Amino acid sequence: MSKIKVVHYLNQFFAQIGGEEMADMEPELREGLIGPGIALQQALGADYEIVATVICGDNYFGSNLEEAQSRILELIKPYSPQLFVAGPAFNAGRYGVACGTIATAVEKEFGIPALTGMYVENPGVEMFKKDLYIIETANSAAGMRKAMPKIATLAKKLINGNEIDLPAEDGYHERGIRVNYFHDKRGSTRAVDMLLQKVKGEEYQTEYPMPFFDRVPPATPIIDMSKAKVAIVSSGGIVPLGNPDRIESSSATKFGKYDVTGMDRMSKDDFISIHGGYDTAYILEDPNLAIPLDVLREMEKEGQIGELANYFYSTTGTGTSVGNAEVFGTEIGKQLLADGVTAVILTST
Repeated sequence: MSKIKVVHYLNQFFAQIGGEEMADMEPELREGLIGPGIALQQALGADYEIVATVICGDNYFGSNLEEAQSRILELIKPYSPQLFVAGPAFNAGRYGVACGTIATAVEKEFGIPALTGMYVENPGVEMFKKDLYIIETANSAAGMRKAMPKIATLAKKLINGNEIDLPAEDGYHERGIRVNYFHDKRGSTRAVDMLLQKVKGEEYQTEYPMPFFDRVPPATPIIDMSKAKVAIVSSGGIVPLGNPDRIESSSATKFGKYDVTGMDRMSKDDFISIHGGYDTAYILEDPNLAIPLDVLREMEKEGQIGELANYFYSTTGTGTSVGNAEVFGTEIGKQLLADGVTAVILTST
């Protein structure tokens, strides 16, 4: 009996090639398994064989989505895979988006099961949960030992055409897809049972979980802007030429602080946008469209605002995880408060 042929996708880090310094590596294919593929092979068992591993740098994939997909599909085509596994990506945002993108493309192109694994806050979950089965993982690679068996179990069900159980039972993220099934209790009885459990303070599991929205109370309004110190913070990806902080074009893991002392406007000779989520053509010609330094300097001179901070903060918002965004906001907020800033203009794209 021939083995089920599996192709595995990894980024440069999990393929043990390098970190950020290798994030621009182009797609390449290596025979057999690498790194996490060992755990995947063990979990799949003797009836499966990882015949090849495709590797691509996170930055390259994020900046060249269509080309990366096309090249990877061509690389794996000769192997005629019957199963495709990407990652798992845990809470790595760029990696998660890449895993979701290529797994979706493989499933569509070859008509084979494709799945991946991610932490709940990975932006790839929200982007691809309706297209793929995404196994729920821990937030770091420390959870690899638990993630791979769950991926393998679900993969075998998909290969064998077995019925997929509820998300809580098979360990994948809820997909927002509702399926009719017969229950031993009618809905009204289950609802009353849950209500009684709630009244008694007992644990219960709702059958219709509601989305969670993080509520942030608005700040006290500024009465007199002529006395306010204003700073600019942007998710538009505006950075000095050369991108000295190596901020990612998507799924950012860092932000930058850049000096504009003595400048009356942003110049295309000094600043660019490295954002991978919108057409930057106009921004590259006039960075003031994203960082309105020209207008704010005029307002400062006219006394409409008390003072403009001689710096701005910048990152990229596309694909950036909620966890990273919260860290950015907390750190930037602390620095702004320490500098006496009383108002922030938050620009996007």
